[in-house]
Amino acid sequence: MLFGRFLPPLAPILHGEKLYLRAPDISDYDTWATLRAVSRDHLQPWEPTWAEDSLSREGYRRRLAWFERLRRQEHGEAYFIYLRRNDGLVGGITLSNIRRGAAQCGELGYWIGKPFAGQGHMGEALAVMLRHCFELLKLHRIEAACLPENLPSRRLLDHAGFRSEGLLREYLKINGVWRDHQLYARLANDPLPLPSPIPEPGPIRA
Repeated sequence: MLFGRFLPPLAPILHGEKLYLRAPDISDYDTWATLRAVSRDHLQPWEPTWAEDSLSREGYRRRLAWFERLRRQEHGEAYFIYLRRNDGLVGGITLSNIRRGAAQCGELGYWIGKPFAGQGHMGEALAVMLRHCFELLKLHRIEAACLPENLPSRRLLDHAGFRSEGLLREYLKINGVWRDHQLYARLANDPLPLPSPIPEPGPIRA
């Protein structure tokens, strides 16, 4: 594998109108841990079971190490979402499981902090990330999977030009239980334009 064949040496900062996306850093720990802690009840129903030390500095270091492996192996990229007006952290979005060769495909997951839910941030972040995936990374297909009852996430994906492709039975263990997920996909050549920001849903896996 030739490092950097598809990905630039450093993750670029991705700019939107009201926010920007940049790669997480160890210096983000305090802000990240605080936001995740106050958002626990908001996030846990939609995420894999949190480890006992998930909000510890060591747990955060493990998360950063996983992000770095994704990028080093050219399997994905992780970003935190920041407001341009005050550099405040509001959530995160991750591209994972990049498959090159004949597939040219990747998977998106995201989360938004409870204090920032319902303000349109994830809609804009998703639009920015899709442009990055299709225009810079040259992917052909982006997938996302969410719980069938997560109607806000399904509306978000609909507005972003994703199409529902069916039910994945017991696809992921969410909050300790194997759960079915609805699969969505967006192609680079789909006719809908990249979306305008809309109110964001609850998280899907990241």
